[in-house]
Amino acid sequence: MNIISLFSGAGGLDLGFENQGFNIIWANEYDKSIWDTYRYNHKDTFLDTRSICDINSDEIPSQIRGIIGGPPCQSWSVAGCMRGIDDPRGKLFYDYLRILQDKQPYFFVAENVPGILSRRNHDAFKKIIREFENCGYNVCFSLLNTSDYGVPQDRKRVIIIGYRKDLGIVFDFNNLRKSRNTCSLYDAIYDLPEPLAALSKNKSNYDTGEFLNNEYFIGDFSSIFMSRNRIRNWDQPSFTIQASGRQAPIFPGSDPMIKIEKDKWEFSGDNYRRLSVRECARIQTFS
Repeated sequence: MNIISLFSGAGGLDLGFENQGFNIIWANEYDKSIWDTYRYNHKDTFLDTRSICDINSDEIPSQIRGIIGGPPCQSWSVAGCMRGIDDPRGKLFYDYLRILQDKQPYFFVAENVPGILSRRNHDAFKKIIREFENCGYNVCFSLLNTSDYGVPQDRKRVIIIGYRKDLGIVFDFNNLRKSRNTCSLYDAIYDLPEPLAALSKNKSNYDTGEFLNNEYFIGDFSSIFMSRNRIRNWDQPSFTIQASGRQAPIFPGSDPMIKIEKDKWEFSGDNYRRLSVRECARIQTFS
């Protein structure tokens, strides 16, 4: 079944759909730092690297059954000051809607951060759902946690799914089957060898042996990072893996963090490090 991908990033969502038998024939990603990674891992997909704002719908393949993708989430997140639809990145939702309206595939899947459901963004989110419906789709959404579905990570995301109204289908989130057991950090990364410290904050070790990218980011920790506990035990899922290596959670074998006062934590010893790039990839269920 042919589908297209918008705001594709490195292609994680695309990989999930490919593993379920979908064929992604066209994708769009504007961030040039991601292009090589996407192309290397999705060799049969044409990657359009222009801004989505500059792409006309008639330049996108028409023989498709679905559209997937998550418009940039920074403008809806707490860390991004929750500017929502007032942020230029938040407005990119309208380009998703524009292409959906013009292509009219059987279904679409969009995802975003929990902040899109905040009280501050309530009216904007309702408007977005209404616009999806106006494109001709039966729309539903739910806040899901990936740890409920076999991922060793607490990662909450709002999933929006729509089926074209003439198909008479409404997606039912109640039919999703949760995993019986929570996948833990032990399950995900315990077999990996001890990683190397990066050569510097901005320079990697390129030869780390059998496991590529088996190194961790070094450098200072921000006051925001130190405002709460960042260590999970081996028998727990990881905290959310963020985009920045500097914000990676602390390795579960590290000395515990202790609370000093409100919004201020410290390490209880000298044995601690961030999770490595490879550990973060495993936790996100990349092979």
